[in-house]
Amino acid sequence: MTKKWYNYFVSVDEADGADQSARTPTTTATVSKSAAQSVAEIASSVAAEPKFTTPVSDPTCFDEIYKAAEIPPAPQGYSILKVAHMLESEHLRNLPSDVKKSSVLVALDAAGAEIKDVIQDAVRRDRALDTFERVQQRAVEELEARKGKENSEIQAQIDKYLTEQRAKIQANNDEVAREKERLASWRLKKQQEEKKIADAVGYFVSENPITTGPAQTQPPVSKTARRSE
Repeated sequence: MTKKWYNYFVSVDEADGADQSARTPTTTATVSKSAAQSVAEIASSVAAEPKFTTPVSDPTCFDEIYKAAEIPPAPQGYSILKVAHMLESEHLRNLPSDVKKSSVLVALDAAGAEIKDVIQDAVRRDRALDTFERVQQRAVEELEARKGKENSEIQAQIDKYLTEQRAKIQANNDEVAREKERLASWRLKKQQEEKKIADAVGYFVSENPITTGPAQTQPPVSKTARRSE
């Protein structure tokens, strides 16, 4: 798949001095096809996936990525980055596209450089960035897989802990319920016992001192009272 900017630089013109208005649709189609073929040939001359020979410590530094991918110096120093800088300079920035293109080609010709080499440099850098992106994507996917497994193990531990703690809570509640039930049963027998005692005492006193209801709860002794004792 070609990039749009390839066609910005690469075109196959008719012979110098030919009348542009005389071009027919067939001629234009042939020119476009030839331009695409030229781009394809240039792209095919560059390795599909560069090899990174050194680690990249700062992924935000593209120069470091290019260096790690061992992109060779551009002939005559005219890399695609230099050309991009030229196009954005104050001298060319606001000019029409065809003037920008002609100005760059004139500069390349004067320096003895070829547009083909510039585009090869661009393809190398583009493929280095794409390859490094895939490397980072794999790294993220591997990290996600590791952390996902770790999270699953942590969640399993949490679930086991919660199950154990809920079982303890339920056991505590069951124990309290059993004790309440035992107390209620004992209290009923206690009241029956107290009634039997009260009935017996009642024959001999005018006011029966025996209680037959639930015992009154004694308020807790305050810390101040304990200290005074």
